Amino acid sequence: MLAVPRAFDADLVREQRMSHSEYTALMHLSESPSRRLRMSDLAGTANLSLSGMSRIVDRLEGQGFVHRERCGDDGRGWNAVLTDAGLERLHQAWPTHLASVRRHIFAHLKAVDVPAFTAALQRFAAPSEPR
Repeated sequence: MLAVPRAFDADLVREQRMSHSEYTALMHLSESPSRRLRMSDLAGTANLSLSGMSRIVDRLEGQGFVHRERCGDDGRGWNAVLTDAGLERLHQAWPTHLASVRRHIFAHLKAVDVPAFTAALQRFAAPSEPR
C-alpha cells in the first residue's frame, strides 16, 4: 500500500519535477465540473488533510497551474480552480504517470490476471457495510 505511491512519486519527481500529490490534485481538478473543487473536497478525493492540500495548492498556484476563488454557494470556503496552464502541465506529466503505472503494476500481471485484479480493486474501493 505504501510502495506503489512512493514509486509513482519517485518517477514523477525524477522525470517531471512534480510530486504524485501535485499530479493527483491536477488530475482531480481536470475531471471535475468547470475544473474546480472546494478545497476540502479536493483534499478528501486525494486522501490528504486540508492543510496538506493547502500546501500543495500553494505550490501549484505559485506555478500558475491553479488559482483559488471564493466558493459561490456560501462564500466561506475556497475553490481550487485548474488553469489552462495547469491542464497543459497535467497533459505533459500524464505519459510519465502512465508509464509508471504500467511498470510498477501491470508489468507484474499476466493478461488473464487483469480482470480478477480489477474486480478485487473495485471490491476493495467499494464502501463497506457497517458490521
